[in-house]
Amino acid sequence: MRIIIIGAGIGGASAGIALKRLGHDVTIYDQIRENKPVGAALSLWSNGVKVLNWLGLADEVAELGGRMDMMSYVDGHTGETMCRFSLEPVTTKTGQRPYPVARADLQALLMETFGMADIQLGMKVVEIAESDDTVTVTFANGETATGDMLIGADGARSLTRDYVTGGGIERSYSGYTNFNGLIPVDERVSALDQWTTYVADGKRMSVMPVAGDRFYYFCDIPQPSGLPYDRSDGAAPLREAFAGWAPAVQHLIDAIEPEVSLNRVEIWDIDPFHTWVRGRVAILGDAAHNTAPDIGQGACSALEDSFVLGIVFATNTMGVEDALTRYQRIRSERAGDLVLRARRRSQETHAYDEAVTQAWYDGLWKETGEGVIKGIVGNIVGSPVNLGGGLLD
Repeated sequence: MRIIIIGAGIGGASAGIALKRLGHDVTIYDQIRENKPVGAALSLWSNGVKVLNWLGLADEVAELGGRMDMMSYVDGHTGETMCRFSLEPVTTKTGQRPYPVARADLQALLMETFGMADIQLGMKVVEIAESDDTVTVTFANGETATGDMLIGADGARSLTRDYVTGGGIERSYSGYTNFNGLIPVDERVSALDQWTTYVADGKRMSVMPVAGDRFYYFCDIPQPSGLPYDRSDGAAPLREAFAGWAPAVQHLIDAIEPEVSLNRVEIWDIDPFHTWVRGRVAILGDAAHNTAPDIGQGACSALEDSFVLGIVFATNTMGVEDALTRYQRIRSERAGDLVLRARRRSQETHAYDEAVTQAWYDGLWKETGEGVIKGIVGNIVGSPVNLGGGLLD
């Protein structure tokens, strides 16, 4: 079967690997002209790692992943540890260690595994059309491609989504701006095997270890959307937002090289919807379930899409439309639930209601790890990659 995938990100590339390994002729098209992923790194929780293991990349992903044994919350003003605990229960319950990974490293691995010869960059989609048994996509340069099926992994502003749903689906602002990037590891900022998050005033500054002796840092600043920002401003908004915070936070900000690794992203999401398929065309990843990063499941959810897509085409023989409908039925409810979980988490942590966030802070001083682990594992337990096996206690 000839398959067209729009988008060479985590979802599109992983779906391409899964479908190509079933023997299909797959080509990925992306409007980018070179591999410059948005965002410095991402959290691969156990469900996402298991999909990559299934794709045959277990050793490679383990090599890219940071060693994250512990988790700690720290008072952003005083630098006092609020709680600290092991993340080992996540591994023992789910059967897989989670990894933070640099996004560029993971995307490069996926694209190379898929095969660069079958990826065409600089190809912006402008039109999708179907006949009885084919789908044709037209690109801005006038070229066309025709296949038996099209998968739209073309992101939050997906043209494929508009084709599938008829349009009208709008994104909602989550209320905060995220800054992120990579810095060299520094024990003045965090233990080298620990996910450390500094919190206060509805803001957070967080670091995770990734391969290459680097920390992935990300910080949230609640503020209106559309505020001006010039790249030449560098880390100035962070110095202003986190002025007076603990010395460790100042060391982190001092280590940022804006011209090397500093991204600024307004955080938006999309209300869950369940029309992911139209004929021979389907969507996955952010095109289907654009989510805030507050529970770290965005990339993992896209990987789950790829897993299910591969399974349904390996096991069902009633045709493209039938298999895609089954994919939609398996994925849309769970993916939508994760979007809402992330939204609720965002509302709890960013002081949109100060009493709610203060109650969360108060709880962190008493946290043994049990509550946090329960939340992390709760996001994983329903994953299709678990094949109904649940968790081991």
